[in-house]
Amino acid sequence: MSRVLVVDDEPQIRRALGINLRARGYTVDLAETGERALELAAHHHPDVVVLDLGLPGIDGVEVIHGLRGWSQVPVIVLSVREAEADKVAALDAGADDFVTKPFGMDELLARLRAALRRAAPAEEEALVSTKDFTIDLSAKRVVNAAGTEVRLTPTEWQIVEVLVRHSGKLVAQKQLLQEVWGPAYETETNYLRVFMAQVRRKLEPEPGRPRYFFTEPGMGYRFEPGGDVD
Repeated sequence: MSRVLVVDDEPQIRRALGINLRARGYTVDLAETGERALELAAHHHPDVVVLDLGLPGIDGVEVIHGLRGWSQVPVIVLSVREAEADKVAALDAGADDFVTKPFGMDELLARLRAALRRAAPAEEEALVSTKDFTIDLSAKRVVNAAGTEVRLTPTEWQIVEVLVRHSGKLVAQKQLLQEVWGPAYETETNYLRVFMAQVRRKLEPEPGRPRYFFTEPGMGYRFEPGGDVD
């Protein structure tokens, strides 16, 4: 079930979108300000954001900048602003689509489905196998070599998922903290040390000599599916 964050300062639009989206099986969070939108996004990690540009407090473009500091969630902008400069500003900030008010509900829903399809992991990338475990990104589960499911906490899973989706690449500490805990936690490197130790205890054959989840001191972490000993 996909989670949609709707951000609009007009109560009737929030209500209409909430009713229509929930009726189609989506989980919906509603925000009336940009500040509230960033707070909900950090805590609930939506699959797509429907965002009005004209908001009280920080505006929609600032919200996009805030999201893009730590997330690649698809953003569909909803706005009465028709000027090309407004559309360009939103797209340059990182928006994925732009719908002008008034809009047809069917068109918006079609654009939302398209955004979710584009953001979905490719089918061939959904399963990551190693000698000691297999990670199923679609089912959000890990199975060891004996075929037994490895129980990860939600936070442990998020860390594993981020690293696996960037397989073979260094993920900076700041990026990992932002993606898992949100932008307010980007300096809490002690969180990473504790949870990475737990991940290694559950997945590494020798936690003290990692084969898959490597630490790059002072920089970040890296997942290597080949299982090479460092």
